[in-house]
Amino acid sequence: MNRKGFTLIELLIVVVIIGILAAIAIPKFANTKEKAYLASMKSDLRNLITAEEAYFADSVKYTSNLGTAYSLTTGVGVAPGAPLTITVTPDGFTANVGHSTTTKSCSVYVGSTSLAPANKEGEPKCQ
Repeated sequence: MNRKGFTLIELLIVVVIIGILAAIAIPKFANTKEKAYLASMKSDLRNLITAEEAYFADSVKYTSNLGTAYSLTTGVGVAPGAPLTITVTPDGFTANVGHSTTTKSCSVYVGSTSLAPANKEGEPKCQ
């Protein structure tokens, strides 16, 4: 008897192997996406520092409203309860921002008034 094709056991083994590989790959992919969101928030905060310093060079003061001189990446600053918040301090500013697809937020400060989780002036930090 000449049989062609796969047996049910062979097909089940292939499905199980694919399931195991998917179970390993999906969490790693989700973690990679989270890192990308954090990187975009940090990048936006670095760009904010540049825009604030340019404003300071012209006006000799910092501002909490840069208007059209600064824009955020898509998804950044639109999280419920985590929009871009810029607070002018006596010798600098602080900024905090969130992302629409993660619960984490990032902060940065310039001057002597720190904003958690940022602990080094001019360096964005996320929590």
